[in-house]
Amino acid sequence: MKYHIVYIEITNICGLECSFCPPKTNDTATMKLDFFEQILLQLVPYTKKIALHVMGDPLVLGNIKEYLDIAFKHGFEVMITTSGKYLNNHQNIFHQSLKQINVSLNSFNKNSMKISFETYMDGIFKLCEKRVDDDVFINLRLWNLDENGTENAYNQKIFKKLSDYFKVLFPQDILTNPPKSIRLAKKILVHFDSYFEWPSLKNTHNSHGFCHGLSSQIAILANGRVVPCCLDGDGIINLGSLHVSSIKKILNSKRATDIVEGFKNHKAVEELCAKCSFKDRFN
Repeated sequence: MKYHIVYIEITNICGLECSFCPPKTNDTATMKLDFFEQILLQLVPYTKKIALHVMGDPLVLGNIKEYLDIAFKHGFEVMITTSGKYLNNHQNIFHQSLKQINVSLNSFNKNSMKISFETYMDGIFKLCEKRVDDDVFINLRLWNLDENGTENAYNQKIFKKLSDYFKVLFPQDILTNPPKSIRLAKKILVHFDSYFEWPSLKNTHNSHGFCHGLSSQIAILANGRVVPCCLDGDGIINLGSLHVSSIKKILNSKRATDIVEGFKNHKAVEELCAKCSFKDRFN
């Protein structure tokens, strides 16, 4: 089995409490460098792309470059997702292994950050200025759209900042008829999407259907648990721990293969998968 991408949560520490994210239930954990390298060695036959994110923000870590060094050493391309809070501390984040940085712009107004909006946006603009390799994408995410336009005022502030900096005019109907993305500069995009409901056993939603979990992606949590996808941050579908088993054995387990076969037949065999509404986007 080859995967388009594998999510590796090198830390589950975020430093924020966004209202659109579920509260963390796992113990605070940061993956040790030697364990991270052991995981990458096992992943070589399965993928070339890794994302250093599930629940935490990898830029919390002062030694993020050491993780990137190990990824480059073993030939992996890296994607980072961050709230943007820590960008001012990582202006030299660009690295040979890095291929994409996602910044969740809707993080700022869902927290009581100790930095101003101007300081927050300056960190993002400095990131764009520091990029010297056009192979690296910078993806600024506004995933806060809803039918009631609850974030319209904040989004207009974002548009004004982006428009002034990049000299790009946004369509007047952007909030009522948003595109998938708008190009701000070469390989710098602002990407739009709606809020989504995180999967939970408490959700009332129940459906079958297809999902990319275990067919094009898997996720590995900071505590070493392997789960089918990047939305299972609590490790509810615990396929096994890489502290006690190999990735090959875990992925060939009956539970994992049952999930794969189920999705091939548009059936959610796990309760959490049935209660996940995100998979409906693929059906």
